[in-house]
Amino acid sequence: MDQDTIVAVATAPGRGGVGIVRLSGKNILPFISSIVGKNLDPRNATFCDFLDSGREVIDQGLAIYFKAPNSFTGEDVLELQGHGGPVVLDLLVRRALSLGARLAEPGEFTKRAFLNDKLDLAQAEAVADLIDASSSEAARCAVRSLQGVFSNRIHELVEGLISLRIYVEGAIDFPEEEIDFLADGQVLTQLCVLNKKLSEVLKQAQQGSLLRDGMTVVIAGKPNAGKSSLLNALAGRERAIVTDIAGTTRDVLREEISIDGMPLHVIDTAGLRETGDIVEMEGIRRAWQEIENADRVLFVIDSTEDYSLQAKQIWPEFYERYPDKTNISFILNKADLSGLPCGLDESAATPVIALSAKGGLGLDALITHLKDCMGYTGGGGGTFLARRRHLDALHRAQTSLVAGHTQLQEAGAGELLAEDLRLAQQALGEITGEFSADDMLGRIFSSFCIGK
Repeated sequence: MDQDTIVAVATAPGRGGVGIVRLSGKNILPFISSIVGKNLDPRNATFCDFLDSGREVIDQGLAIYFKAPNSFTGEDVLELQGHGGPVVLDLLVRRALSLGARLAEPGEFTKRAFLNDKLDLAQAEAVADLIDASSSEAARCAVRSLQGVFSNRIHELVEGLISLRIYVEGAIDFPEEEIDFLADGQVLTQLCVLNKKLSEVLKQAQQGSLLRDGMTVVIAGKPNAGKSSLLNALAGRERAIVTDIAGTTRDVLREEISIDGMPLHVIDTAGLRETGDIVEMEGIRRAWQEIENADRVLFVIDSTEDYSLQAKQIWPEFYERYPDKTNISFILNKADLSGLPCGLDESAATPVIALSAKGGLGLDALITHLKDCMGYTGGGGGTFLARRRHLDALHRAQTSLVAGHTQLQEAGAGELLAEDLRLAQQALGEITGEFSADDMLGRIFSSFCIGK
């Protein structure tokens, strides 16, 4: 690991009442002597002047020295808490650079904490997730991950796998001990227990992933069906222009809302139709891009007109071009005018929800439907935040456990079982960073703020 002293502004860009410059390195004492000009007691806030090379005062504020290893990064850390003007903070950073520090890379403080075993990888990612949390529920779950709730669940699974591997590999390596793990049923029992625990962790991780990443919902359909009215209804404000003129929406409109803490990324698109208008054609092209990347497509239909609930009849090109027919929901809009009862029709092959976007009738049914589509149970109590890579690792671990169970029952193949257990352990180790490639670490920490 680099032994350089790194420096960065730890507070958000712009002007503020307080600004913090953070330094971390193997030996921070020369920086303290030059910038502060006095000795600092570790972990005590000291009011002092911050000095330039000519001993002129740059700013006044609090200086805090964290002596290694009792710091966030595990190295010596110095925090200079002064006034939050960008010019003052830049002068302090330049002063540190003149003394031999270098600018920190994005996420480098947290990366050093990980490399110095102050945090595991899941906890390190939780730092960024806490900063980026889009709801109070997501923030609370990120704190649980930062405190190690997720990591502890993974460690419990890994310990169980290690114990089982020792038993199985011992039977393979020392056949004279005559351990018959098929006959005694111990291995099968432990496999079932581990798989059950893994399923529970995976279920919680899926909820945590929804809290972090949310759901992308694209509103599509023919012009003047009420797509923009539905966007406004979900957003709770006049986000899109609504007129009786078909083709009003020419571009993609995005709105971020929250459903019981789950972020909902709602996208309104141009009406799908044949047109010679160049601008509208570009809007329709962009609409198709959003549709193809959506978690859920709400196909809005004007219920006051003759309609069909077959995608092929509603819009043949939509039926032909759209790759996934399973995540479409039909929205019968203007139900207040057509007289349709509002709510979800559970008897239909494709979900159908009748509502009035302008009147708000049936919106509760739509919101409940969207949560059900993603398997989101709401709340978040006891849940930790998780990322898509965590889900991928958990799925791979589960696949290996199931394969090992099958190998044991059908073939009694201890060697193949041992390999599946190893793969499961390796997949889980990727979550906490016990098995992590350098390029993966680079991608993870590069998404952090500069000062974290």
